[in-house]
Amino acid sequence: MTAAPTGPAFSVHDIPFSTYGSWFDISPVVAEQTHAEDLHLVSHQNGMHGVLRLVPLHPTTGARAGTRVEATPGRLSWTGEGGRVDLAYESPDTVRLRGRGLDLGVLAAARTLTPFSGTYFFHDPAAAGHVFTSYETGRRYRVTVLSGTLTDVTGAQALGSAVRGLTVTADAAGAWEIAVDELDTARPPYVSSGTFDDVVEAARRAFADFADAVAPWRSPATPAAELAAYVVWSATVRPAGLVTRPAVLMSKHWMDKVWSWDHCFNALALAPGRPGLALDQFLLPFDHQDAGGALPDSVTHSEVLYNFVKPPIHGWALGHLRRLLPAPLDHDRLAHVYDRLERWTTFWLTARRAPGAELPHYQHGNDSGWDNATTFDPERAVVTADLAAFLVLQLRELAALAGELGRQQAAHRWTATAEETRTALLGRLWTGERFVARGVASGNTWSSAGLLDLMPVVLGEHLPDAISSALADRIKAHLTPHGLATELPTSPHYLADGYWRGPIWAPATVLVEDGLRRAGHHRLADDISTRFRALCETHGFAENFDAVTGTGLRDRAYTWTASSYLLLAAAHARRGGH
Repeated sequence: MTAAPTGPAFSVHDIPFSTYGSWFDISPVVAEQTHAEDLHLVSHQNGMHGVLRLVPLHPTTGARAGTRVEATPGRLSWTGEGGRVDLAYESPDTVRLRGRGLDLGVLAAARTLTPFSGTYFFHDPAAAGHVFTSYETGRRYRVTVLSGTLTDVTGAQALGSAVRGLTVTADAAGAWEIAVDELDTARPPYVSSGTFDDVVEAARRAFADFADAVAPWRSPATPAAELAAYVVWSATVRPAGLVTRPAVLMSKHWMDKVWSWDHCFNALALAPGRPGLALDQFLLPFDHQDAGGALPDSVTHSEVLYNFVKPPIHGWALGHLRRLLPAPLDHDRLAHVYDRLERWTTFWLTARRAPGAELPHYQHGNDSGWDNATTFDPERAVVTADLAAFLVLQLRELAALAGELGRQQAAHRWTATAEETRTALLGRLWTGERFVARGVASGNTWSSAGLLDLMPVVLGEHLPDAISSALADRIKAHLTPHGLATELPTSPHYLADGYWRGPIWAPATVLVEDGLRRAGHHRLADDISTRFRALCETHGFAENFDAVTGTGLRDRAYTWTASSYLLLAAAHARRGGH
């Protein structure tokens, strides 16, 4: 009998071990760019917080045991010379751990308890378990022994600075097993749902079902597809706090939010196989749309930020989303989406157009999503060509929606506004050779060596052929062996790890590839897709990548990167790629 596939292996130093729906992961990454010696239970409720340290111990000496950590979607293992410890998710809020030949210490990560911070530890006789309560997460973490015995229970009810935790060791049968569950205030004593092996198999099947749904086209020609699916699956959380729907966080490292353009790429990757989840991704920021129509900059468990916005790519995204969904949206859903998109568009046409101006502006690079791109070096409040291009596509999508809803007057109005905006874009910001940016305050214009200046290529078939060809030629200069550098590598402003001043980013890649393809530049679009897919297959799904070496940078488990790989790989497969 052939064993069931376990799914892709991965390093927990790069990708957290978690499961669909959970607000915590198991990882050594406990803060931005911070790796601890031990794996931690890391929660993302009320921020990112390492709550518990999980430490394999030598059963005779009690010293930290040397182990090798291995992970697949269903199981994480510490393996040492004398034994091993396994961990699996039984549910989104419960993990099971089993050991043989090694003990395990479960310890509060924070040593100091104050009236406002830290972790309190005690035995709860009503629940037959030991409980850690975390000020930082506002949640409790209960340890229930299923087999084996506890030793070295220390710091129970201690105040101030103390080591708090317990050690579990084997019983006469030579093994031990515990459950750790995350809860609010109280719940009945833990009851097992099955054997440890049952738990592992259920987790494996859950991921396999997800991978089959979102990447049914995968083959040996798309070797990173399953890992990309895992990054997305494991970063999905259930509704909680201010997160109103099942949500794919950008990461279960420190980028544990939903930003109001990142979500579009996750929605598109999920659309064919998980349409309900895809719609939830698209609509989540709209649940927090303000009275003026603006979307928040970001949403996470306990925080919604409005100090910046993100670019209006939502018309572009919705058009693709509707083509990728297996069934059309019904009338009520279509009307709901139209109303939200109309308010978002009106925000740009009113609150972000200076008096007498034909085109809208960003107030800061953060509004563009390209936070520190060189386009914003001369001034921060800027009229840019990418913004106008995105708005043209959004206006056209609004016109199409209005027509389908029988709102013909609105459809004509949006079509006219789209053409007026396109005309202003070409008349005000195209020099005959390139697009320029214009300062809102000064009226000065300038260009840069940044890829952002070339993003109007997203207009695709709506650009004059001469302009799309000129943009394509300039885009070629940004291509390195690994993909599109966001700043020309020859630029004096290029920085290898400069965020939007050099590294390769997934969203820019997808938007440029799509615009080129719709404008008829198929060969260049194919080249960009091929290089980006190869980059992910070699260097994973980092937040961004060194454009020259391909090395992954910053957060190493970023969902819009994984989703962009899935989008490009699926499209390549549909075109008959091998």
